Amino acid sequence: MSTELQSKPPGRIDVRALSVDVGVREQRFTALDQLDFSVEPGELVCVLGPSGCGKSTLLAALAGHVAASAGEIVVDGERVVRPHPERGLVFQQHTLFPWKRVIDNVAFGLKMKGLPADERHRQAAELLDLVGLSGFGTRYPAQLSGGMQQRVEIARALINRPRVLLMDEPFGALDAQTRRMMQTLLLDVWTQIRTTVLFVTHDIDEALFLADRILVLSQRPARIVADLRVTLNRPRDDETTTDAQFIEIKRHCLALLREASA
Repeated sequence: MSTELQSKPPGRIDVRALSVDVGVREQRFTALDQLDFSVEPGELVCVLGPSGCGKSTLLAALAGHVAASAGEIVVDGERVVRPHPERGLVFQQHTLFPWKRVIDNVAFGLKMKGLPADERHRQAAELLDLVGLSGFGTRYPAQLSGGMQQRVEIARALINRPRVLLMDEPFGALDAQTRRMMQTLLLDVWTQIRTTVLFVTHDIDEALFLADRILVLSQRPARIVADLRVTLNRPRDDETTTDAQFIEIKRHCLALLREASA
């Protein structure tokens, strides 16, 4: 792996008194209400909350796709006002181009930057190897399983060397076994590249398995009801989920979510 991949990006996030209103005219409502938090460079933070509370809206605001109604989002000292390739985004359903080979899907961001084909394919092949898909570059998305498609999606998001990786329930559509495999893969990749990750989920076990910290949101309009540090040892595996500390934190999260949903 190149030293560029191993380097630690900055990736500090500061969210200050952030409120976001969505909808039009009489249907407009407040989705996020006065959120305040920071994320250190290289942290993996999960955003947990009831369905429909505004988790995805928060990621959209961080990505620059949704404007703040009040407050601001700052990444490495620069205010977020529009999308930027240094903030990568991965969704639950893959957004791969079905007519492009896997390697060209991954390399697409570099093509937009004008890099020559040989160089962008070299970098794309390196990332495919990182996500365990070496040798699959000539396949098309339809020839891959759901888990493999999400691996390609992650590689494509990483091709621009983002300071921040935003993940919106990326494994939610996968079966339980594939989902755990993808969670483990994400931790392996994150351990190597140490980009900052904000990961939205409604699954407490997933949040505890992945995160350094968990931000628990209330029912809409979303407010932060807890900012929990997850002190479970790394690396984490299936045995982690049976640890007494894991179960204790899970009970606390369940109580917070019940309260947040009330």
